Amino acid sequence: MRGATHARFAACAVAVALAATACGGGSDSGGGGGADGIVKSSWGDPQNPLEPANTNEVQGGKVLDMLFRGLKRYNAKTGAAEDMLAEKIVTTDSVNFTITVKDGWTFSNGEKVTAKSFVDAWNYGAQLKNNQKNAYFFGYIDGYAQVHPDTGQATAQTLSGLKVVNDQTFTVKLNQKFSTFPDTLGYSAFSPLPQAFFDNHDTWLSKPIGNGPYTVASYAKGSQLSMRTWDDYPGTDKAQNGGIDLIVYTDNNTAYTDLTAGNLDLVDDVPAAQLKNVSADLGDRYINTPAGIIQTIAFPYYDKAWDTPNAAKVRTGLSMAINRQQITDTIFQKTRTPAKDWTSPVLGADGGFSETLCGTACEYNPTEAKKLVTEGGGIPGGQLKVSYNADTGSHKEWVDALCNSINNALGNDQACVGNPIGTFADFRNQIGQHKMPGPFRAGWQMDYPLIQNFLQPLYYTNASSNDGLWTNAEFDKLVDKANAETDTAKAVEIFQQAEEVVRDQMAAIPLWYQNGSAGYSERVSNVALNPFSVPVYNEIKVS
Repeated sequence: MRGATHARFAACAVAVALAATACGGGSDSGGGGGADGIVKSSWGDPQNPLEPANTNEVQGGKVLDMLFRGLKRYNAKTGAAEDMLAEKIVTTDSVNFTITVKDGWTFSNGEKVTAKSFVDAWNYGAQLKNNQKNAYFFGYIDGYAQVHPDTGQATAQTLSGLKVVNDQTFTVKLNQKFSTFPDTLGYSAFSPLPQAFFDNHDTWLSKPIGNGPYTVASYAKGSQLSMRTWDDYPGTDKAQNGGIDLIVYTDNNTAYTDLTAGNLDLVDDVPAAQLKNVSADLGDRYINTPAGIIQTIAFPYYDKAWDTPNAAKVRTGLSMAINRQQITDTIFQKTRTPAKDWTSPVLGADGGFSETLCGTACEYNPTEAKKLVTEGGGIPGGQLKVSYNADTGSHKEWVDALCNSINNALGNDQACVGNPIGTFADFRNQIGQHKMPGPFRAGWQMDYPLIQNFLQPLYYTNASSNDGLWTNAEFDKLVDKANAETDTAKAVEIFQQAEEVVRDQMAAIPLWYQNGSAGYSERVSNVALNPFSVPVYNEIKVS
């Protein structure tokens, strides 16, 4: 994989003259092929340290997916939740669960994976003092309010709903019925942690230790993270290569150039500017497949101008000012599909996807758009500044197109402008600090294939990814009711009722469903994207 090291640096030198980039460095190891070959893939710097309960974005998630295995794992083709470390999960009331952990699993440092490995990890993730981004995912476990109160100090350090029975068994008591709780346990926040994590946290963060098919060989933030195959991995999904080098790029066009020049093996985000060329450049080494991803425009409800009764009309009018079909056809070359709801087609109708739920509010109608924006009192501040990260995802192109569409509909060429923010990490930090000057791009990649995951984390009051701080009592009530429903079909129906509240208030503007797109080199084969649009790294083979 490292056969053309000098050529790679030459290509990067040329690219730097053309655009601001961060070309990855790395060792010269792994130049061979076969099971020892190293796959070199493009990557973006994660926002937070690579802790399971502190990673809620895609780039860090890619690493955790290689480094850890949890109680469940989502099928790489169907997305279905299947037992991984769970021998069995039993409940009679959807409140009390007994979980048996498979024997024979260890972490890569030799520590045994036990029931305590899960209980300790979940308690750590939930604790207020640890400030973990994914703490909210433990909110259904009894005692969460004491461990992680909304206000004030914690009155407990461990979740009362978690009990270790023996090395292989623990029990979970929830604070309300949650019939699909077991299906959420493939999400990385629920991963086990070794004792080494707690004994020397800083050392662990510099070189994380997990129980997945790969280990971390080295990590230079802003440059490269190198994963290597763990030969003693006890799972059935062993790596088919020698490792993965994740190279940080701040411009995915540069990554694509390196791919076509033979200096990179995998790009899992083909830039919009290259979509018209990708078939000719790569042929059947280009992947374009549906994924559980939706792009939206979110709003800063902490800015009271966006949280007035009439502002819902403005937001709905803006939605109707966006020509989704034109943008997805021209900018994205039909690798996106105009959104009809707030979920994803990968769920299917039985899982809650609806082609009619958004209705006219998601249809391009410039006349009605202008009328609604005017009736709602106009755009707060007189101008829509749509913030986006400028380093990955070809966001400038579509934000500019979106603003042009809005400007044309409203008859004002300054009604909407893009507001680029340099890096994904800076962008997410500003969002987390609630400093957005106006609406901002919000993409959601499902954590697990349930309608609940497209709604609750994003729109429930104080939810983990409710970045705009939207709140609605009726929505919250319906979500709680749906989670308590043991009949899956009825639960989905209630979730759709909650989604109708999101629609009526236009809590966020749904734009389009995103396909997973990737391109790969002639050196590798058996490359695929899972329903989350993440490469199935462990199955990639190197020639």
